[in-house]
Amino acid sequence: MQPPGSFGELVIALIILLLVATGVALLSRRFRVSYVTGLVLAGLAFTEILPRRIGLDPSLVLNLFLPILIFEAGISTDISRLRSTFKPIALLAGPGAMIAAGIIAILLKFGLGLAWIPALLAGVILANTDTVSVLAVFKEIPVPSRLSTIVEGETLFNDAVALVSFNLVLNAYFTGSFTFLGGLQELVVVSVGGVLVGLALGYLSVGLFKRLDDPLSSMLLTVAVALGTFQAGQFLNVSGAVAVVVAGLIFGNIGLSRSISASSRITLLSFWEYAGFGVNTFIFLLIGVEINLTIFWQTLPAVLLAVLAFQVGRLLTVYPLLALVKWFDRPVPLRWQHVLFFGNIKGSLSMALPLSLPIALVGREQLIALVFGAVLLSLVVQATSLSWIVKQLKITHLSSSLQQIEELQAQLMTAKAAQDELEALLKGGVLPKAIYEELRAAYQVRVAGAEKALRNLYNRRPDQFAITGDDHTKLDPIRRRLLLAEKGTLNEALRKRILSEEVVRERIKKIDEQLLRLEDD
Repeated sequence: MQPPGSFGELVIALIILLLVATGVALLSRRFRVSYVTGLVLAGLAFTEILPRRIGLDPSLVLNLFLPILIFEAGISTDISRLRSTFKPIALLAGPGAMIAAGIIAILLKFGLGLAWIPALLAGVILANTDTVSVLAVFKEIPVPSRLSTIVEGETLFNDAVALVSFNLVLNAYFTGSFTFLGGLQELVVVSVGGVLVGLALGYLSVGLFKRLDDPLSSMLLTVAVALGTFQAGQFLNVSGAVAVVVAGLIFGNIGLSRSISASSRITLLSFWEYAGFGVNTFIFLLIGVEINLTIFWQTLPAVLLAVLAFQVGRLLTVYPLLALVKWFDRPVPLRWQHVLFFGNIKGSLSMALPLSLPIALVGREQLIALVFGAVLLSLVVQATSLSWIVKQLKITHLSSSLQQIEELQAQLMTAKAAQDELEALLKGGVLPKAIYEELRAAYQVRVAGAEKALRNLYNRRPDQFAITGDDHTKLDPIRRRLLLAEKGTLNEALRKRILSEEVVRERIKKIDEQLLRLEDD
C-alpha cells in the first residue's frame, strides 16, 4: 500500500517533468540543439527539485514503453519501402548487432577485466542503437528515402534482437552452460515464435478493426494489441518484441488500408505519433534523472573505453557488411555508411536493460555505471554533432527544379486524395450529387494543372533534374516502385501456379538487373 501523499507527489513530479519538457522543446528550437540531448541535460539539472525520487523502472520500460515505441514504429512503416531495403537492414540488425556485441564484449573483457557474462551483457546492451536523434536530424535535413528507411528498419528489428540476445546471455548465467549451436537454436525458436504470435494477433486485430467505425474505439484496440501482443509473447516464452514488430507492420499496412476513411486513418496515426513522442520524452528526461554525475566522473576512464568499444564494434560491422551488399543488392553509398556509423547513438533500451539485471550478478553496479555513462556521452556528444556531420557529408541537396516537382506532386496527391474521399462521402449518402460534382470539379482543376506542369517538367532533358552529388533523376524512385509492383505480381502468380517457375525466375532476374541500374532515391 502506498504511503499517504505519495500519489499526490507523483502527480506533482509528472507536472514538473511536463513543464520541463515544454521548456526544453522551446529552447532546443531556439538554439538549434537536439531535443533528445536537451531532455537528458534537463533531467540532470532538475533532479533535485522533484518532490520524490523518480527514475527509470525497467519493468515499466520493458512492458509499457517499449511495446508502445515498437508498435508505433511498425504501424508507421511502409512494408513496400521496407522490402526494397530489407537486405542491408537484415545484415545490420541481425549479424551486425551480434558481431558488434561480440567485439564490444571482448574489448571490455580484456580492457576492464570484466567476467565474460557481464562483458557479454554490456556488449549486447551497447550494440543496440536508438535512432530517435537520427530521425530528428533527418526531419531538419532532407536525406534520400532509402537511407531513412534503413535507419528506421534497423531500429525496428534491432530492439527485438537486443532483447532476445540479452535473455539468452542471462539464461546462460542462470543455467551455467552455453553452447553456440544451442544459443543459435534458441534464438531461431524464440524469433520464429514471435513472428507467429505477431501474425496471429495482427490479423485478428485487423478483423476486429474493420468492424469498428469509431476512431476512439480503434485507439483502444490498437493499444490493447500493442501491449497484449508483447505479453502474449512473454507468456509463450517467445520474443514479445518480435511479435509486436510483426503485429504493428500488419496493422499499419493492412488494417490502415484505403478501406477506412481518411479522417479515421489520420486520427489513429496522430494518436500513435503523440504516444511515441510522449514516451520518448519521458524516457530521455528520466535518463537524465537516473544518472549520478558523481559516479559518472569516478568511472569516466572506464566509460570512455566503453564508448570506444561500441564505436569500434560499429565500425567493424557497418563498413564490412554493407560492402557485401553490392554483390546481391543495390550498393549502399559510402557517405550513407558514414551516417549509419556516426548515428550509433544509445537510448532508452540501453538504460532499461542493465537496471533489469539480477541483483546477485557479480559486477552489476559497475556494469550499470558503465552503461549509464556511455549512454550519456552518446546522447550529449554524438546526438549534438550528428546534424553537423550530415550537413558536411552533403548527402542531398534539392535543386529548384526538384523542389518545384515535389510541390506539384504534393498538389496532385492531395487533390486525388480529396477526390477519393468525396467518392466515399457520395456513396455513403453524406453528400448530394450536385454538391459532389461541384466540389469534384474544383479539385479536378487542380489535378489537371498539376498534371500538365509535371508533364512539361518531365519532358525536359534528364540532366536538368540531377541532384547535387547524386547523379539520378526524379523519375528513378517512380520507376523503382513500378518495377517492384511488377516483381510482386510475378511472385503472386508463381505462388498461385498461374505461371511456371522458369518463366517467372527469368523475368524477375531481368527486373532485378533494372533495379540495380537505378540510382538511390
